Amino acid sequence: MWKLNTEVVYAACCLLCATVGAVFDVTIRRIPNAFTLPAIGFGLLLHFTLGGWRQLGTAAAAGLFCGLIFLLFHLAGGMGGGDVKLITAAGCNAGLSLIGPLLILTSLAGGVMAVGLALYHRRLKETLFNMYALAVHHGTVGLAPHPEFNIGNAQTLRLPYALAIAAGSALILCLLIVQR
Repeated sequence: MWKLNTEVVYAACCLLCATVGAVFDVTIRRIPNAFTLPAIGFGLLLHFTLGGWRQLGTAAAAGLFCGLIFLLFHLAGGMGGGDVKLITAAGCNAGLSLIGPLLILTSLAGGVMAVGLALYHRRLKETLFNMYALAVHHGTVGLAPHPEFNIGNAQTLRLPYALAIAAGSALILCLLIVQR
């Protein structure tokens, strides 16, 4: 008898959410609230429908946790607000049991993409020095954005981070399918 694997459903919805966000991020360089806010609501409704009030609560906690982690990077000047809202929506869709892998795989995918972007633009050495400067800056002044290396500087390399969120989401779904 066929049994609905809710984790696969949650991962698939997370991937759909992240993929649509990535399309926006790549094409218009922003992720609109008109997409992220309904995506958050959809994730919460999905968990409530398949798991009741308890699942609704854990999905909200998952979205809040993911959003707070990315909010730190936003406050430090490292990513836009749309990325924060997209990871919040992805977390609400993925649910509490999948946010650990979501955050880890998204970070790894983002790191690989950032290295690839720096290599493509022949700026790897410069990027590594800039990362060191960022680490020193944030180690001394906290979350205050670096005066030069922040998302507002048009000269810095920019990675549409929704691509990393989509890649992390895809990897989770693949891992769940392989484990079945």
